[in-house]
Amino acid sequence: METKTTCECEQISDEEKLVFIDEVLKDYNYEENNLIQILHMVQGIYGYLPIDVQQHIAKKMNLPLSKVSGVVSFYALFSTEKKGKYVIKVCLGTACYVRGGKRIIARLKNILGIDVGETSEDGRYTLEITRCIGACGLAPTMVINKDVHMQVNPDKLLDILDDLE
Repeated sequence: METKTTCECEQISDEEKLVFIDEVLKDYNYEENNLIQILHMVQGIYGYLPIDVQQHIAKKMNLPLSKVSGVVSFYALFSTEKKGKYVIKVCLGTACYVRGGKRIIARLKNILGIDVGETSEDGRYTLEITRCIGACGLAPTMVINKDVHMQVNPDKLLDILDDLE
């Protein structure tokens, strides 16, 4: 049996995604105590948590939508907006900020044509800010999906982006 290491969720229909969501809800016994885990799993299936998915979860769990939406909006790991193929998180912790993190963001905004919190029109890039990722000695740093880039220099950004594919 082949093990998949990447999500292929874009290739399945919304109806099939709802079937997977219902399976997750059943696996977690529709229990409110499991709401964070459920939302995490559903975000992995759907890619984000739009309001119609939150409504589906609330209805199936017999919870008010405000409860589900409150959890989604409280935790930074959840997103209600679809993210790009490459999520770029620039560190603005103290060391990264002092060593040029703001210049990295300014250059990326210029290159990508988007602002922080936005996704490019082609769906390739989402630009975000993060706080300390634990590589302060090699600041400034950024993370693209799960890959950490250290000692980032604005002049290296085009090369980094070109290497993504």
